[in-house]
Amino acid sequence: MTDTQIRNQIRERFAQIARSPETERVFPVGSASAKNLGYDADEIDTLPAEVTESFSGVGNPLALGELAADQTVLDLGCGAGLDSILAARRVGPAGKVIAVDMTEAMLDKARRNTAAVGISNIEWHLADAENLPVADGTVDVVITNGVLNLCQDKPEVLAELHRVLCPGGRLQLADILLHEDVTAENVAKLGTWSD
Repeated sequence: MTDTQIRNQIRERFAQIARSPETERVFPVGSASAKNLGYDADEIDTLPAEVTESFSGVGNPLALGELAADQTVLDLGCGAGLDSILAARRVGPAGKVIAVDMTEAMLDKARRNTAAVGISNIEWHLADAENLPVADGTVDVVITNGVLNLCQDKPEVLAELHRVLCPGGRLQLADILLHEDVTAENVAKLGTWSD
């Protein structure tokens, strides 16, 4: 597959999760998945169902470090916006979240979800991880949840994250990876990039 075909397949997969999360059969999605990954159940339960139904993260990057009031947070691969919303609450009105996703359907849903909970300190961007619409050295914390594994050029993406982080900034990353003992045959059985 070409890089373009892979990106299109990933976009298509996550657009489907945004539009019809109940059709996802490969990975767990929704509030139950978030709770299983260590998100605070009470916090998840206070959110409207539409805010959590398309959650498709693989971990809890917010558990990796505290966010402070007035920080700027970049949510790379924000999806339907759950991590962005939770981060925006933590940084408060003096802080902001820059939410980036490559899937228009997810961004549309994230905007609706943000409006549903009355959050106003998030800015939304349609962009690829390799070309972030963020100035150099302006982000205190990058959070990302299940995105790096979908990127074809991981060193390029990591360099871009390093570019936007301010001195002393940090990356809070939750993702999946293959162990060294996984064979090429195992990988072939797993399916495509978006599976």
